[in-house]
Order: sequence, then C-alpha cells, then structure tokens
Amino acid sequence: MVKEENLQRKLIFNPEGDRSASARKLIKGNPTNIVELNEIKYNWAFDLYKKMGFSNFWIPEEIPMLEDRKQYERVLSDYERRAYELTLSFLIALDSFQVDMLKDFARMITAPEVELAITAQEFQESIHAYSYQFILESVVDPMKADEIYNYWREDEKLLERNKVVAELYNEFIRKPTEENFVRAVIGNYILESLYFYSGFAFFYTLGRQGKMTNTVQQIKYINRDELTHVTLFRNIIQTLQRENPDLFDDQMKKWIRDYFKYAVNEEIKWGQYVTQNQILGITDQLIERYIKYLGNLRITQIGFDPIYPEITENPMKWIDDFRKINNTKTDFFQRKPQTYAKANELKW
Repeated sequence: MVKEENLQRKLIFNPEGDRSASARKLIKGNPTNIVELNEIKYNWAFDLYKKMGFSNFWIPEEIPMLEDRKQYERVLSDYERRAYELTLSFLIALDSFQVDMLKDFARMITAPEVELAITAQEFQESIHAYSYQFILESVVDPMKADEIYNYWREDEKLLERNKVVAELYNEFIRKPTEENFVRAVIGNYILESLYFYSGFAFFYTLGRQGKMTNTVQQIKYINRDELTHVTLFRNIIQTLQRENPDLFDDQMKKWIRDYFKYAVNEEIKWGQYVTQNQILGITDQLIERYIKYLGNLRITQIGFDPIYPEITENPMKWIDDFRKINNTKTDFFQRKPQTYAKANELKW
C-alpha cells in the first residue's frame, strides 16, 4: 500500500540544499530552490518549457470572430447552439481548475526545470481562459455570456461533471499525502488527454461543415497546447514510476486502471448529453468509440495495457488532419511534440 506520508512543499530558499543536477529528484528532493539551469537533469522538461514559453505563444484577438457571431445567430441549429454553449462552459471550468492546481503541483516539484515547464503550462491555461472569454464576448451578448459561465449552477449534469473533475485535486489539497499526489497527477493527465476531447470533436465537426470556423481556429491552438501538456504530464508520470516505484504498487496500479475506465465512461456520457445524438457528423456511437480509443491510447502511453482491446483504430481519423495549424500537425502518436510555428509566423 502506498505510504500515507504527507508531501512537504519545498522552501523558498534552502541554504542546505543540494545544487547538483545529479542529485535532483522530481519530488522529495533537497533543492536550494535557486533556479540553476547551467546543468539540466530532465531535458524533456526544459525542452517543453521552451516550446510552451517561446514557440507556442498565440493571441486570441488575432483571430477575427465576426463571422462566427452571424453563424451562431442565423446558421446553427438549436441543438448546435446548445452544444456550443455547454461545451464552452465545461472547457472554461477545466482550464480554470488547471490555472489553480498547477501551482500546487509546482510547489511539490523539486527539480527547477520541471517547475518551469509547469509554470509555462499554467500561463498557457490562463490564455485559454481568456480565449473563451474572447469567444463569448465576440459571439454572444453579455447577458448570454454570463449565463454560459454559470450553466453549472442550473445544469445538474454539468455541476456533477465539474465536481468529478475537481475531486481528485480537492482531495490532495485537503490531505497532501504521497498517494493523493499520484492520484492528482493521474487526474491531471486524464483531464488534459481525455476530458477535453469530446468537446474538441464537436467543434471540429462544426468546422468540417464550414461552421464557426474562427471558434474552431481558437480551439486548434488550445488543442495544440493541451497535447504539449499531455506530453509534460506523461513524462512526469513515467519519471515518478522510475524514481518512486513504491508509489505505484499493485493497489495503485489497479486504481489507475479503474479510474481510467470511470473517466472514459464519464466523458462518453457527457459528450452524448451535450450532442443529444442530434449533431450531423458526430453520433453517440462515434463518441463512445472515439473516447474509448483515446482511453486506450493514453493509458498505454504510461505503461499500462489497453482497457478496450476491441477498439484498435481511431473512428474519427479525419480529426488528425483537420486540427493542423498552417499545415503543422500535432500528432497523438508522437513521442515529442513537433516544432510549431512561432507567433510571428502565424497567418490567418
């Protein structure tokens, strides 16, 4: 059984700390907390920090939204408008949780290059939160925007969804044990790699039909960022497994598999509730198979067997091509993210 010991956040300055890169650990290290980058132990983290901080920067206002407002009012069906609003409301909650929780992860990380990467991710999540606000203020009137932000107060399924996503984080905050840290890290990985994706698939389905294409462009950039975050936390999990195998005993491994199954089922139910089997191009069956496919992909990327061996192919392969940005692909299967265009090279 995983230890019930509390993780201690690192001190702001620790004169007795060990400054050598060879002595660094992901957690439970003894850092000075001076960010020394002349020696790097976790090169994957430093590379991702530079990718997120310098190459993947984008500005929501550079995407014009006027045409989307016209289509929202005149082209979308009632079902499409409902799904558009509910999906945005849920994505807003997800990125809100991330902005806050990443600070708690960073306080426990004892390798400076990994903390820098998490800090870069936090900044990107704040851009996403602002992007949703920009979408809303551009597409709907202020009263409707306020209503969308607060759907969770009226929609019981959305309220329950938000609670499910946040609970692992809250448990770690209430009781910061090593076990709860691992669970929260797994929860983060699932949030980034699974919980966004029925929403992304809905927006891409609209975009494929020529609808809400500027919203879709915003989503493409958010999706690109999230795939980088998936890479970051996949590497964090793999490093934790190597450095702290005692935290991944049989009981924890069983919990991870069971929680993945639970998360897949919750995302399927949510996606089907949002679309009501009434959106052209995305059926209940497609949502189920797509999310199960992603569940298999994500759990195998951290060293586990597939959960659904009967699902071997992506049932929505067209998404891989559709989510390209200026012919630059962010690939589910890549070990490391490919080089993306810099901000000053982006054209709309």
